[in-house]
Amino acid sequence: MLDEFKVKVGPQFYSYYNGAFDLIPNILNHYKVENLLIVHGEKSWEKAKPRLSFLEGSPHSVYYHQYTGECSYFGADLIKEKVLKHQIDFIIGVGGGKLADLVGYAANISNVEFGMIPTLASNCAPWTPLSVMYKEDGTSEGKSEHYFRQAAFMITEPNLVVDAPVNYFVAGLADTIAKWYESESILAQEQLLDEPFLQMASHAAVICKKTILTHAEQAVSDMEERKVTSEFVALSEIVFGVAGLVGGLGDKYARNAAAHAMHDALGKYVPESHNYLHGEKVAYGIFYQLALEGKWTEIDELLPFYYQLKLPKTLGEMGIFLDEVTLEKIVAFIDSKEKVHLIPIEINSSILKKAIIDLENYIKTN
Repeated sequence: MLDEFKVKVGPQFYSYYNGAFDLIPNILNHYKVENLLIVHGEKSWEKAKPRLSFLEGSPHSVYYHQYTGECSYFGADLIKEKVLKHQIDFIIGVGGGKLADLVGYAANISNVEFGMIPTLASNCAPWTPLSVMYKEDGTSEGKSEHYFRQAAFMITEPNLVVDAPVNYFVAGLADTIAKWYESESILAQEQLLDEPFLQMASHAAVICKKTILTHAEQAVSDMEERKVTSEFVALSEIVFGVAGLVGGLGDKYARNAAAHAMHDALGKYVPESHNYLHGEKVAYGIFYQLALEGKWTEIDELLPFYYQLKLPKTLGEMGIFLDEVTLEKIVAFIDSKEKVHLIPIEINSSILKKAIIDLENYIKTN
């Protein structure tokens, strides 16, 4: 039996097919929405807006807010101000991962319901009950959990998602296979094997890994040609849905570990890492966790996938060269995270530091 174990499966309603946006008016009517706030970005909004015909002639009073581009406490306060000013009773977020995180957190502190329209398959942010927070300059600032408020709906259409930048999808695939590599050794511990929700989380992580490694090349190729195929639909659903189930069912035992801790450390202490997408930094983090665990054979097995999708394998490939002070800060940050110490191996600052150096040398010589 696990103490303080929390399960938060996902949005109350999910749908993903061409024509799904037609479902949204009925949902808004169910919630008796009077004042609706649309939170959006810039480029993604230009593509999404023509598809959201339910906003034309809407019976609700509709207000709009373009977010700053970061999921920040400052940005959330701006949304809360609009909620209070216009007596907003429902928020819809239209955009990518940072916007999804922002809307979830802002709705929580504003005490209003919200729905998500993802325009990208780049991460599981529209699904999960937590927000990765940043400062307005892009510096990582930890996370905020909102377990008692989840999206009323997550609805989007493949024709919209397939028209997004391909590199975001690739980053999403990398972020999603991390669900397996970060949770596998934790969930394999004998004392956790009979926990039913952890078993379900493990199965979801297996789906993430196997399906992506098998079909990623075809799905990416289809997206490059703007073709909505079964491979593209399946993998995009895995990125923003099934990946979210892994952590939703597994809580801290399956949400993330060293790969994401490394991502967070880079975001906090290495400004040049802001040039890379979340999933790209997590891709490097996967290799870091495997090096930490001494799983060099698994790194070898993943190398063709990384070359195929042009994912970063080392800090050097990202143009990041750490001085001793920054290296020590990164190591101390990773060592401070409980989730890293859930990995069933000896972990201390020396071991964490050695894995960074060993990985750089290993990739160079192989």
